[in-house]
Amino acid sequence: MKISYECGPCFLRQAKEALDLSTEDETLKMEVMEEIFKFLGDNFKLNTNSNSTGSAMHKMIKQKTGCTDPYYKEKIEGNEIALKYLPDVKKILEEDNSLENYVKISIIGNILDFGAFTLDDDIESVIKTSLKKDLAVKDIEKFEKSLKEHDKVLYLVDNTGEIVFDKLLLAKIKEYNLDITIAVKSEPILNDACMREALDAGLDEFGEIVEIGCGTVGYVDAEISDEFREIFENHKFIISKGMGNYEGLTEIDLSNKDVYFLLCAKCNTISRDIGVNLHDMLLFKK
Repeated sequence: MKISYECGPCFLRQAKEALDLSTEDETLKMEVMEEIFKFLGDNFKLNTNSNSTGSAMHKMIKQKTGCTDPYYKEKIEGNEIALKYLPDVKKILEEDNSLENYVKISIIGNILDFGAFTLDDDIESVIKTSLKKDLAVKDIEKFEKSLKEHDKVLYLVDNTGEIVFDKLLLAKIKEYNLDITIAVKSEPILNDACMREALDAGLDEFGEIVEIGCGTVGYVDAEISDEFREIFENHKFIISKGMGNYEGLTEIDLSNKDVYFLLCAKCNTISRDIGVNLHDMLLFKK
């Protein structure tokens, strides 16, 4: 997906957040932010790829500060908090174990920023309220048809914390007798799940976990490894979590694949691109 003017403030917000997590050196923060302004001044243009731009910016921050994983603590805490609430979510699903509810739970995981929650927050209330909302785009019938037609699926995960809720949908998918391959980032980027976080969350219980060969914001086709490209090409059925993967996958030809996007439209640029309202929950085939 291409950037819009609204991506500018978002890049700067992310830069500040990553810098604050990377170093306490105020002089260094100023120096790096000056370089980010220069980088964006040269590269923030119409028709620029959003994921590539964001990835380059975060790579710059890591190189300049020497902090290779700014969100390390946030990722651990995100998984821990989500795991605390997993039994409560399972109880909710016992009341209605429809495929649609499992999809909703997975998308609710995309809504919740577990790194920003504490155990005192009423996460259960947020979950129950969100479950009552209809999916704005709901390709459930098509999705279940694909689950029945294919014998394997590639599942592109997104953030830590969120991946704990993905476990429930992965378990539901297993009921359709599919082999599941779960794709994670090879290097830290934001609070996205890497191999360590995926194993800590227990995703290996549901299928083989593979790395995409890079640590980019979302999916960047030019950066993935040859090994992962082969895996990607060998899968006709793909489930993509989150906005970053949507932004990247819509840049490439998917005409020979069944690709389903599960996400919450959390920014205006994404909402306009898809044609939905801000904060809508979506399951749709592209």
